[in-house]
Amino acid sequence: MNDSLRFACTGCGKCCTGHHVPLTLDEARQWAAAGGQVVVLIEGCVADGPGMPPAQREHVLRRSHPVPCGQGEIRVSVTFAAFNPGRCRNLDDNDLCRIYENRPLVCRIYPVEINPHIPLRPENKDCPPEAWEQGPELIHGAIPVDPALAALVQASRQADRDDIAAKVAVCQALGMTTSALKGDGFTAYLPDMSAFAAALAQVSVGAEGSWTLHVERPELIGDLRGLELRTTAEAPVFYAFIGF
Repeated sequence: MNDSLRFACTGCGKCCTGHHVPLTLDEARQWAAAGGQVVVLIEGCVADGPGMPPAQREHVLRRSHPVPCGQGEIRVSVTFAAFNPGRCRNLDDNDLCRIYENRPLVCRIYPVEINPHIPLRPENKDCPPEAWEQGPELIHGAIPVDPALAALVQASRQADRDDIAAKVAVCQALGMTTSALKGDGFTAYLPDMSAFAAALAQVSVGAEGSWTLHVERPELIGDLRGLELRTTAEAPVFYAFIGF
């Protein structure tokens, strides 16, 4: 990556098509209230074992929550995201956002990365080449140049940390308690939105539920069972396993 990158949105709308947009807990409530579908993505790891990337340990620990799994414990990270397999439901006929002033934090931050361990690379984004050839300086090194943008990035990261216990509680209330192993994939749920909204309205943080890791690779299964963790490799019925 260059030391600095310029950027100016061209309004192409590509970032609003075919992307599931991560939502804070409050944004998930708003999305549900407006009739939108949420997809729930879950990954887990052992605090000092399988699934934990050592270089990202602090970041992973701060945005994950401990849950019982078999005779052991894993930490799970949960993402509530606006389900957009096609065009975002808020795009108008001219590819303009109808909720622009109230759009989610992640939309406000794009194309900057939320994960501090992922560098911003134009080739990984949907924006056309001309978007990176005009406009003001966006980022210098790994730091957003605009203080307001930097503050939004920090707010998004903090929401990840503040919301995780409640997100886990919602998952437990709805029986969404099978996770993939971080680095191996995600489990993805499409909850009934009436039940999801009800669970969001009465979050009960602290209630315990038994979790399972969906793992298909034999070597991982052996490692995890050696730690007395519950695993499954059965074809999922109520969720999808998205492997890497």
